[in-house]
Amino acid sequence: MNYILFDGPARNALLPFTYTRPVADIRIGILTIREKWEKYLGYTTTTITEEYLSEKYPMVEMEHNVLINSSVLPNEKLVEMVKNLRNNQAIFYEDDVVAFYTSDTQEEIDLESYEVVEYHGELITVEHTWDIFSKNGAAIEADFELMTKDRKSIPISNTNNVVCAENIFLEEGAQVEFCTLNASTGPIYIGKDALVMEGSMIRGGFALGDEAVLKMGTRIYGPTTIGPHCKGGGEITNSVMFANSNKGHEGYLGNSVLGEWCNIGADTNTSNLKNNYDQVRVWSYETEGFARTGLQFCGLTMGDHSKCGINTMFNTGTVIGVSANIFGSGFPRNFIPSFSWGGASGFSTYLPKKAFETSSVVMKRRGIEFTEQEAAILEYVFEETKKYRKS
Repeated sequence: MNYILFDGPARNALLPFTYTRPVADIRIGILTIREKWEKYLGYTTTTITEEYLSEKYPMVEMEHNVLINSSVLPNEKLVEMVKNLRNNQAIFYEDDVVAFYTSDTQEEIDLESYEVVEYHGELITVEHTWDIFSKNGAAIEADFELMTKDRKSIPISNTNNVVCAENIFLEEGAQVEFCTLNASTGPIYIGKDALVMEGSMIRGGFALGDEAVLKMGTRIYGPTTIGPHCKGGGEITNSVMFANSNKGHEGYLGNSVLGEWCNIGADTNTSNLKNNYDQVRVWSYETEGFARTGLQFCGLTMGDHSKCGINTMFNTGTVIGVSANIFGSGFPRNFIPSFSWGGASGFSTYLPKKAFETSSVVMKRRGIEFTEQEAAILEYVFEETKKYRKS
């Protein structure tokens, strides 16, 4: 069977992260959504996404296809239903389509003509940017069970202070010495060849990706995910870093999501609670206004390739687009468009040529080439987001 993940209606609500990736490649829990589906299904997947992303994330259609809504996270019950789908059947959860079976001979998909199979039970869905951190605890627990079932952790060094060792899993090559690991509030997963330096204190749930690093004395409050090849330091609470991003120094990051290739300067702090304790509103690309999150705690949303200088201060619910560079004293505004350069005193346009030079250097440090394909995606984002920049 051929499985295809499609972006679905949540794509615009998940900007800025979906400017540079399909919904399927958002990380929540230990794995990306795509990695979860592929591990459950036992098959690789392809993608239906925006045209400008399709060269990097192509779609492969075969004679028989099952299309899956990428906003929905898999579980055993749902995957079994997906595997049992027959032609012209569709799985619905409440009013939303989760998956449907189609063939390459069908010119149009009319879901109203499909036989409906209802899913009953709980599902984790990612429909807003803030879902990524607010539902991260449940996603870590589900991924931990999926990743560690019938497997044994490498031994945990006796130099560590450990609570609930049965909820802790270290992959091959992971190094953890002279740290506190408290998994009484959620599982702790340390990826392959990851390094947790001395004096770090981790309170689960927590996931540290392959070859990621926690600097000395890092304080982690779960549920938090620090993705592959990331660096974490200082104090981090209920946040998600996708991959290849750094927050390696002192400063506070709470109830926040960072994309890939982001860098947080030393002593940068994010506010995640308003002074009046009111519900946090954040910029919505979908409505082009500020949307209610329903949350009292909500920090920073930062798109790929964005960075901030030392001692940056971010207001509650700040949203930053792709390839922005923020620096200077004072609080910058709480919506910073893509390709912006500046801070509280004002912004100018961060021209793609300069942004690409930085991206090339940053990626080269990790042994990854900044390709023409990547440049074309970011060029598209630059043009698409012009209306948000004043200069």
